[in-house]
Amino acid sequence: MSERSDRLSVFKTYKLYVGGKFPRSESGRVYEVTDSKGKWLANAPQSSRKDARDAVVAARKAFGGWSGATAYNRGQILYRIAEMLEGRRDQFVREVAEAEGLSKSKAAAVVDAAVDRWVWYAGWTDKIAQIVGGANPVAGPFLNLSTPEPTGVVTVLAPQESSFLGLVSVLAPVIAAGNTAVVVASAQSPLPALSLGEVLATSDLPGGVVNILSGKTAEIAAPLASHQDVNGIDLTGADADLAKELEIAAADNLKRVRRPSVARHHPEKEAHSAAHPQAVDGDDWSADPGTHRLTAFLETKTVWHPTGALGVSGSSY
Repeated sequence: MSERSDRLSVFKTYKLYVGGKFPRSESGRVYEVTDSKGKWLANAPQSSRKDARDAVVAARKAFGGWSGATAYNRGQILYRIAEMLEGRRDQFVREVAEAEGLSKSKAAAVVDAAVDRWVWYAGWTDKIAQIVGGANPVAGPFLNLSTPEPTGVVTVLAPQESSFLGLVSVLAPVIAAGNTAVVVASAQSPLPALSLGEVLATSDLPGGVVNILSGKTAEIAAPLASHQDVNGIDLTGADADLAKELEIAAADNLKRVRRPSVARHHPEKEAHSAAHPQAVDGDDWSADPGTHRLTAFLETKTVWHPTGALGVSGSSY
């Protein structure tokens, strides 16, 4: 059977991902998303303040179950997400190539690196406590134990230039540590992030653990930075002026704030920003991520427990 050449194209409708569902923006607004050459790709939902508040409600509702799950179980779920990403590799290669102006081979390398990073963070869920917690030596008949606990609901401003690898690099450690997240996708390249929501919805991740919003970063981030039920904010995707405003707003309820990396001025990198998206964001997303993003939104709980004493010799157990 010959393929029909007069077939109408079926364009994809991108939606937000909030509470495990796919709502349109409460405002009904959309904005045009174009590729690196200005060609129209799709209309993305333009989130409102109400969408941001709804996302926080969903994240808070999911926090108890997600933070209370075993670290091993969280690792299994993150690995399942990596499996799902691998199964939709071709779609993400196309979207990343269009978003960042990369060749198909370079976009494939970016997507492969993002999948590998999901697997890497999946392996850390039940190990991070071993490097940031432990038994503390104290003078007295006490046991003194420190253990890490998740901060809570964290707003993540995704990198503007690295639409997928950068997104995974800032999101995966937040949820691997047991937090729930409200993600503000790259304003100029939101499509890979919105497609990630479809992957999360069909994995084992409980609804509300990750919520993805698209639109103008400053418009969405402002109500999230001042929201009293948000416990932390990662300012990676904010420019210097916006980051300063958001940090001031975040101080109202003593949010934990992760400041954006300072981009160094490299004219040769800026000229090739399409091939090196990390140069504009100030982070090298292809580098070894280390554990600093895992620990950025962890709190340390220390428990003292008496050991007691045995006999007149003063020995204890």
